[in-house]
Amino acid sequence: MKINLRINKYIPVALAAFVILIIVSCKMSEPKITYGFLQLVQYQGDAGLQEYFSFFILPEDDDGIENLDELFLYHDREQLRWNIKSDEWLRYVYDGKEWIGTRSLALPQGSLPQGVYRAVLVNKGGESSQRNFTFDGVVRYPFPELRISGGSYTVISQWPVNRFVCYDSSGNYIYTITLDSLTGNVSQLRLPSNTLTVALWAEDEDNYCSAFTDVVPLY
Repeated sequence: MKINLRINKYIPVALAAFVILIIVSCKMSEPKITYGFLQLVQYQGDAGLQEYFSFFILPEDDDGIENLDELFLYHDREQLRWNIKSDEWLRYVYDGKEWIGTRSLALPQGSLPQGVYRAVLVNKGGESSQRNFTFDGVVRYPFPELRISGGSYTVISQWPVNRFVCYDSSGNYIYTITLDSLTGNVSQLRLPSNTLTVALWAEDEDNYCSAFTDVVPLY
């Protein structure tokens, strides 16, 4: 009986230690935004040029990316808010690290504002972290043009970097190639044999801005 009393005496202490351990574990599992970027993209639409943001972050979570649930982006001054859920965001791997985000943030009307944006990353346990990003990019070049005729291509662009984005007959993405020349023969580019259409992706990397044209058939 005395032994049982001694055990009971230490139960509250053990429970307290267990609760502390749980709290510490929860704190350690908070997600983290290691790095991120915003890029303004101009698209050629039926109603004229449309602006979108590409927004990607490099996340960290002790339980892995699968434990992440939501990504929010705020522009507090303009009272703007976007919510990207885990089943909606895009994922890609670069240099062995996995990024998450979206290429389709936009406003119903008007241009996307400059200034400070606040990103909030939330995991499935409800824990979160945030990080601020500043976007001051301005589109400095006219929207580019792409022409293809008789097996030759012509790009009219003042943008520093110009690429062809290739698609197959079903509209699926295949390949991206950086152009060394704004004019030439399509055959010299050695595009994948199943390429049916291409779009021009022009980019101002230093200013985090880009432009994306409609697709053009190769033949």
